[in-house]
Amino acid sequence: MSIELESSVDKEDAEKSGSLNRMLDSLASLCILVAGVLLVALIAIFGWLVFGRYVLNNTPTWVEQASLVLVVYITCLGAAAGVRHHSHLNIDFIRESFSGPLRSLMHHLADLFILSFGGFMAFQGWTLVMSNLNRAIPMIGLSESWRAAPLVICGVLIMLFAASDIAQRLMTRKVRGFK
Repeated sequence: MSIELESSVDKEDAEKSGSLNRMLDSLASLCILVAGVLLVALIAIFGWLVFGRYVLNNTPTWVEQASLVLVVYITCLGAAAGVRHHSHLNIDFIRESFSGPLRSLMHHLADLFILSFGGFMAFQGWTLVMSNLNRAIPMIGLSESWRAAPLVICGVLIMLFAASDIAQRLMTRKVRGFK
């Protein structure tokens, strides 16, 4: 009887975890998709810059500022997706050389560091957004807050993805402890 109860609890946790993982994977894929579309837009506006400069002999001045904004969005969305897909830069040979409990502790510490970094990024990005609402980006007329908004988005996504990793690791540990 206790075996049946334990297996049904495991199935429920696995279903909840599976749907959450699918949602987070979809969110990371959306980040990559948006970053890819923005990269294509970046290439297109640089093409317009070259065409305007050398064919029309009339250089579009807005391209530099627009490209700087696009690069920030591309970078931040890619960084957030990198946290979800664990493709960010890390040095794991030290962690992997330790035994199980110490290795697990180092995983948690790394995830907590990433979580706190995401929180710091979101908070400071929000401060920049709010303090630059009334300043315009030269040449394109958008608020400077548009340049800082990706920091908030990326910070929140990093926190979400890191918290998910922590919760998943703790749930896996809890399930292993019962068996």
